[in-house]
Amino acid sequence: MKVLEEAKSIAEWIVSLRRQIHRHPELMYKEIKTSLFIRATLDELGIPYRYPLAETGIVATLGDGKGACVALRADMDALPIHEEADVPFRSEVAGRMHACGHDCHTAMLLGAARLLKAYESELHGTIKLIFQPAEEGGAGADRMCQEGALEGPKVERIFGLHVWPAMTTGTVAGNAGAILAATGAFEITVKGKGGHGALPHLTIDPIMCAAKIIIELQTIVSRETNPFSPTVVSVGSVHGGQARNVIPEEVQLTGTFRSLSEAGLVFVKQRIEEIAISVAAANRCHASLLCPMREYPPTINDEACWSLVRRATESLIGSQNVCAMEPILGGEDFAFYQQRIPGCFAFLGVSDPAWETRHGVHHPKFRVDEAALPIGTAWHVAMAMESLAGTRA
Repeated sequence: MKVLEEAKSIAEWIVSLRRQIHRHPELMYKEIKTSLFIRATLDELGIPYRYPLAETGIVATLGDGKGACVALRADMDALPIHEEADVPFRSEVAGRMHACGHDCHTAMLLGAARLLKAYESELHGTIKLIFQPAEEGGAGADRMCQEGALEGPKVERIFGLHVWPAMTTGTVAGNAGAILAATGAFEITVKGKGGHGALPHLTIDPIMCAAKIIIELQTIVSRETNPFSPTVVSVGSVHGGQARNVIPEEVQLTGTFRSLSEAGLVFVKQRIEEIAISVAAANRCHASLLCPMREYPPTINDEACWSLVRRATESLIGSQNVCAMEPILGGEDFAFYQQRIPGCFAFLGVSDPAWETRHGVHHPKFRVDEAALPIGTAWHVAMAMESLAGTRA
């Protein structure tokens, strides 16, 4: 509770950081100004850091370096979404927005950096603060690991927190085991023979074929996977043709596929390709599959780390405000850290209790109750200190 009160005492500073980052969103691996802003803040706090990792990433370090090492992570990148939220600090960059709360994640971790710096003389061990680029499809976490973010000294545990608008401010949720899905993306190109819409018998219609592929893809979930193994195949866009009376030469479908296991993801990816090619062939078309992004593994919380998170969070905000959370099929590249070391990823409620409308992440009207930010800051501090204390014991 003392940590929470200290975080609330610097709430105005944390909020100001968040708003500055929010006004200037940058896409993955282009977080130039954001990275500079973080480094300037760390310089003001007298906290050393390594830079660059994964192009714009930063790893700051606190502690005496003589004991265990724990890491706290925040992501920095924004999304190619035009902001429609009615806030006075709206994005100043057309077509870009912090619609997933990474501005909040960064501000909360900088808040934790300020508080932990004040406790540094009492810290036995090392705390790494990882400011990571390219969570939104760029697998920035994997690159951070490849470039040594978890080494020198070696990190033993890692913790991350994500703002969650479906939950009310003052709550935190999580669980042990799989909490987020393994994810992938696909692009299917269906090629036929174009022609006049009045003479379809002289064409090979890729639109009709694409429609059949869309329908057949849904049978992967409804008929080929165990109903108790959550799986998703969603087509998100269809592009083909320009005129109402012309059958086009080709159609492009894009979408996402998800599973709570890596084996499930591999199976779904294989079936998407097989179905697309086979249905196209049956309709005298040709289909090809491209997967344009690195697949993310499932986010799996270590049981011991979740136990620590739950215990520390309950002491911070009360057991009645710590909720068990069922897995959801969103994806997170935090999973790349968890492939290498034990870790826990939790969710922070950021919706005012009075709000009737709560827009989800990746929505142009997504907004955050900034009263939640000091709670997230205190959470990071508590995770680091509890984790170091636990390894000492």
